[in-house]
Order: sequence, then structure tokens, then C-alpha cells
Amino acid sequence: MPPQQSQSKPAGKSANALLRAKMWYVILLVICAIFLVRLFYLQVIRHEYYRTTALQGQFKEYEIPPERGIIEAHNGNQVIPIVLNETKYTLFADPKFIENSADASTQVQKIVGGDVSEYEKLMKLDTRYAILKKKLTKAQSEDIEKLELKGIGTRKASYRTYPQGSLAAQVLGFVNDEGQGTYGIEQYFDDRLKGKPGELKAITDARGVPLVANDDNVVKNPEQGQRVVLTIDVSMQKYLEDLLKKGLDRARSKTGSALIMDPETGAIKAMANFPTYNPSEFAEVKDARAFNNATVSEPLEVGSVMKPLTLAAALDQGAVTKNSSYADPGRFEVDDAIITNVAEAGGPGHKTVRDILEQSLNTGATWLLMQMGGGKINETARVKWHTYMTDHYRFGKKTGIEQSQEVSSSVPDPKDGYGLNIKFANTAFGQGISNTPLQMGAALSSVVNGGTYYRPRLIDKTIDHDGTETIIKPEVLKQNVVKPETSKTITEFMQGVVRRNYLVYGMKQVRPQYKIGGKTGTAQIANPAGGYYDDKFNGTFTGFIGGDKIQYVIVIRVNEPGIAGYAGSKAAGPIFADVSEMLINNFNVLPKSR
Repeated sequence: MPPQQSQSKPAGKSANALLRAKMWYVILLVICAIFLVRLFYLQVIRHEYYRTTALQGQFKEYEIPPERGIIEAHNGNQVIPIVLNETKYTLFADPKFIENSADASTQVQKIVGGDVSEYEKLMKLDTRYAILKKKLTKAQSEDIEKLELKGIGTRKASYRTYPQGSLAAQVLGFVNDEGQGTYGIEQYFDDRLKGKPGELKAITDARGVPLVANDDNVVKNPEQGQRVVLTIDVSMQKYLEDLLKKGLDRARSKTGSALIMDPETGAIKAMANFPTYNPSEFAEVKDARAFNNATVSEPLEVGSVMKPLTLAAALDQGAVTKNSSYADPGRFEVDDAIITNVAEAGGPGHKTVRDILEQSLNTGATWLLMQMGGGKINETARVKWHTYMTDHYRFGKKTGIEQSQEVSSSVPDPKDGYGLNIKFANTAFGQGISNTPLQMGAALSSVVNGGTYYRPRLIDKTIDHDGTETIIKPEVLKQNVVKPETSKTITEFMQGVVRRNYLVYGMKQVRPQYKIGGKTGTAQIANPAGGYYDDKFNGTFTGFIGGDKIQYVIVIRVNEPGIAGYAGSKAAGPIFADVSEMLINNFNVLPKSR
């Protein structure tokens, strides 16, 4: 009988079963781990998101707008605000809560005016915050609240107000309806002035009205914008604007500019343009050119006001001395072009460097350029004059004044191009080069103050929201612009120009106890088709006033005057005369001590 076989399971099958059990155990652990990780992610990491989503029917986020920093200016020994903030109200809708948009629009329109259909369209938008109208009065806001319309409310909003009206409008600029600083100081300092917004997360009731006291609110307080104190003197600004307007009317000119600056610090004391506008009513301005501060944004060929700077460069290099003289031929031929003088110059004859300014000799300015080149206009002369224009007087560069629309001037290259000799001869008497009135004022200041170029500035100090003051100190951009003896000679010669021509400018007298100097400029206006108009001119005047030292530098610009005579002396000169008299009478110009 054969032996009986065993009935037990093979060892291999038992091992496989144990492995499968372990695998299922691991899978279960992985699944549990995934659930735990997901639960941690949802309940901890994404807790705030899902919490907010759960409250979506009631939860809204608001931005608390900051108070924009005010702008102040000097008024004698005081500092007064010239730009303030006015509280008005913004009408808004939360379309989710509006049950009858047609009825709500009609009721709202009865209080605030406007287009019913437009309000109804806004109330149907897929948003939680639709602005219906801005700049509501407090009374209108209160009337809206009395309606108790679901989803309709108002909130406070700060808007700019300009209590001095159009005073210094182009310097200041304005704030548009989107709250953005536009033009002038408002744009240049927009980031500082506007401050930092706060945050208000508010649970709302069934009408969409925030429950501010709810524990779930999160509040971050807004940070007020910086206060800015300008270098402008309000009274001086008013005088300058009035005198500019009267002078333009007298000269039958539609546009012009003027500025007064302190040559010892670069501080702008007054800066005026005409036509002007009221920043509170910027939306009513038809021509956007009225927004531009032309003293910094509109270069022009300045004419003979360049001659004191040309003479200063020649004196400073030792190419001529204050006692130099020459035989003026009455005309120079340069690169097949003819340079001549005005009829009043008297034709050919023996002239001095003083005559170049007092008689405004184009040939004299050309002769000065020749002396820089050893007796003729050449590359040496061009490079030397170009160096003074660009490195000493900083033409071709922005001054860095706190104005958003400032532009640089154009200066020809001394080595590259065609007809370079005539180009540079023209620049010596202010044609073929475009500068802004501010650039001319800053350059002249550096010459008459002894040789220091200060950055022109409009800001005296800033004040942070916490009261921290930052004083803006004078900033030197260039020293040794000219030598002290050169400065003294140019100051003396420019006084001679006024003594010779004061009756032409409409001055009743020359006051010997004061230093009053200047130079006129009459520049042909470039024709876009090429060349210059024969009958269109701009008038300019750069000058100064002071006693033992120069206290104020003055620049006047008159565009296309409609009166007979030279635009510089007949249109711009009388404005300078009025401004200098105004400064003596009202702003403590100190006479010479001896």
C-alpha cells in the first residue's frame, strides 16, 4: 500500500498572502496620510481663504484712502497752505443686494442728478463695488442714507482744493478724478503726497452696510502723505503773475513766462506763466497746453541774452580781457552766411567788449568766439565754447527742478555735422540753440553769484506723517563756473546795459543805491519749413537786482509780441522794469552799503 501524502498548504502560498496583507496595510497608511495632509492643508494653510469664501455673502474688502499731503508756501515770515483737501462723498452700489435697480436708479438720480439708465447699468454689473458718482456733498450723502436702499451707500473721499485759485497753477499741477497727481508738483511728488492706504475688511448686514464693530474686521490705518513746503513766496507770486499779464497785454502778446530765483541758493521765489487755469476746475480747460509750466518745458532760441554768457566764457579763458577792444567790420561772412548787427549799432568801427553787451553786437559775439579759437572760428573755438555751454552752464541737461514736465535743451555737436562754424557763431548770440527760461536763469545765477551753479528747486522742506521734517538744502551742481573776477566784470557790464537803456525799458530812473543789470534778447522764430520767419520774434530779458550782493535773478519771456520795435527791449524789458521796482518796494532788497 503506497504511503499517504500530507494535506498542509505549500510554504510559498503563505508567504504571498502575508506580502499582500502588508501591501494593503501600506496602501491604507498612504491613503490615510493623504487625507491627513489634505485636511491639514484645508484647515490650516487654506483656512483663511475658505473662511472668507464661506462668508462671501456678507464679506467685503475696503481700502481706506489716505489723506493726501497738503502743499504750503511762504508768505513773508509765515507759511500758509496753498493746496488743501476737502471731504466729499462717493456714491457706490453693491449689485448683489439691489433688488430693483430701476427704482433704485430713479431715487438716486433725484438726489444727485445724472443719467438714470447709466446708474441702472452700473447696478447690474458683476462686481461687489460699483461707483455711481463722485464728489457728493455732505447733504447729498445724508439724503442718500435716508433712502435706506439695499446695496446703495456713500463713503468719505478726499479731494484737492486750491484756495488761491489759479495762483502758481502750472507749478502745482492738479489731482485728476482717479486720484493721480498730474503735472507740476502734484505729479512729481505724487508717490510722497498720496500716502499709503489702509485696509478695512468688514462683515456687512443684509443691506450691505459694514458692521464696523464686528470681531472679524481687520483694520490697517492709512498713512497720511507728506506735507510739502515750497520755496515760492505767495505775495511775490501774485505780483509776478499780475505784472506778467499786464506786460503781455501791453505788448499784445498772448503767451509768456517769468521767474524770480535766489542766485545764492537756487530757490525759486516765483514762477509764472500765461495763460493759466484754476487747478480746481482742470476738467474745464479746453487747451491742454495751459497745464504746461513753460518756464521748464518749452525751450526757445533765447537771442542776445546769451551774450553775457559768451563774454563770460571768453573772459574766463583769457581769450579777452575786460579792457579788450577790436575793429568791428559790421558784418562777418561765416560758411557763406552773413552775420550783421541791428541798425542802431552804428555800423563798422572801433568797439570794446563792453560795447558787445551795451550795443548788443552779433558781430561782437562772433568775434568773441573767434578769440576762443586763436583769432578764427575753428574746432578749438567750437570745443571751448561747447564746453562752457554744456559743462559750465549745463545746457543740454535738465536742471533737476521738481517739475514733471522739465525738458533739456539742445546744443549742437562741435565736431559732427555740416556748417559747424556758422552754427556755433549763431549760438554765441543765442540763435541755433534752444534753452528754457529756467536754464538761462540758473546759468546767469552761476555767473553773477561768483561761480557756483545751484540746482534750481521749488521745495523748501517736507514733513512726514509723524512730524519728521526734512530740510532741502541748497545743492551745488558745479563750482568754478567762472572765476570771481569774471563774475564781477559781467555784473558790472550788465549794469551798464540797464543804465544805457533804462528809458527804453520804461524805467523812470536808475537807482544808484542798487545793482540792477540785465540784457535783452530778440530772437527770430524758426520756420518748420526751414530757416526763420522774417516777421515773427520772441522777446527775452535776463537780469538781476541786489545791493552788495545779487538777491534776485529775473527771467522774462514774451512770445510773438504785436508791437513795433525789438521784442526784447520793447516787450520783455518793461516787464523786467516793473518786476525789479516791485521787488525793491515790497521784498526787502538791501541797498549797497557804500
